[in-house]
Amino acid sequence: MKKQHKKVLEPEETLCCCEYVDRHGGKSHVAACCCDCEDLDEACDRWLKREQQRPDSLSRLAATVTDRIRLPWLWGGARKLELSVVPPLVLLPVLLRLASLHFLLGMVVLTALPGLVLWYYYVTHRKKGRTLFFLSLALFSLLYTYYLFLTEMFPRGDVSPAQLGVVTLGVVLTLAALIHTKREPGHVRPQLADTHSTVTYHRTSLDREPTLNGHREIVTVASRAGSSEQTRAEQREIGGKSWCSVCKVVLPARAGHCRICGVCVLRLDHHCVCRINSCVGQANHRSFLMTLLFFLLTSLYGVSLVLHSVCPGQNLPIALLYCPGVYNEYSSALCFTCAWYCSIVTGGILHLLVLQLINVSYNVTEREARIALREKTHHSILWGLIVNTGTYTRGFRDNWEEFLTMGNRPFSSTRPLTDLV
Repeated sequence: MKKQHKKVLEPEETLCCCEYVDRHGGKSHVAACCCDCEDLDEACDRWLKREQQRPDSLSRLAATVTDRIRLPWLWGGARKLELSVVPPLVLLPVLLRLASLHFLLGMVVLTALPGLVLWYYYVTHRKKGRTLFFLSLALFSLLYTYYLFLTEMFPRGDVSPAQLGVVTLGVVLTLAALIHTKREPGHVRPQLADTHSTVTYHRTSLDREPTLNGHREIVTVASRAGSSEQTRAEQREIGGKSWCSVCKVVLPARAGHCRICGVCVLRLDHHCVCRINSCVGQANHRSFLMTLLFFLLTSLYGVSLVLHSVCPGQNLPIALLYCPGVYNEYSSALCFTCAWYCSIVTGGILHLLVLQLINVSYNVTEREARIALREKTHHSILWGLIVNTGTYTRGFRDNWEEFLTMGNRPFSSTRPLTDLV
């Protein structure tokens, strides 16, 4: 099979709304998504000839498919659509409406859905890969339940305009805090004072690397030790300081390297896959807690309004477990199912928020707590719920004062920033 060579994009050539640069560097068009697929043709030929497939055939085919799924965009050509965003947009409405048909279906769906999400989180967490599935699920859950609140609850007349305004304000504040959290966790900036030695030399082979044109190159050497002497994959101790061999920077105290984002973050707490798809560090830790708090308060208030409407006369904790006649009307059943779904999500958010508040009170990050648990250098309280390393704690008041006043250090990243979505 003769492969067709695609047109290479010129440096000054602009793209229209439907054009894009593919993963091979060639210029392509959205309308040609099913054309010239050499990977698919080769896989089909091998299958028809009963030949063994190449080990990377499936991965190459998947990379080609994901690269060609694009959305037309007015500026800079067609944008790539992440496939991990799509499943929550389809599955969540279908499963919630399916669970509203009967209480047995509701029990099965609301039990299986968290299990599937946790299983997918475990799979992606083991592979240390980035995915927009959880962020898409969190955002769409918030917006879709708010949409159902507007279309199903408000027309019933049990919710006043003032109560609707409070819920709307909570949604807006949650989204604003989430956007602020996604901006920047606080990347570690390379410092010239941290370098140990520099080597200056001249390139003499101009024929091998003509782009250098004889200019001298400055190489910064931070350690003379070889890679075989590293005690960890990314970090090692140099003169009492931690050196990241991936980002080529000296890490300040409490900073850490994120293997998922590929950058070093100041006062790294953890990489949040489920809610922001980014790291939580010095610059966005406070806004991360505000996002959890706004979501928690908005969800609790919205669930209480729904249960007061579909289960009149029942106490709120009892109404979730026993609400007679709620499945007699589909609209009431749908609102009740969404209240249950929001309660499950709220339980997970409450657990995370409580752990975060405890860690801040003891001046411990999630990363430091995990290291202390692994190395057994911690002091645990309440069966491991509270982990106190005793390294940075200065008392409850001083710990919170340090957390609320820690500066947002300017960042300098050697890698491009990731998506905001």
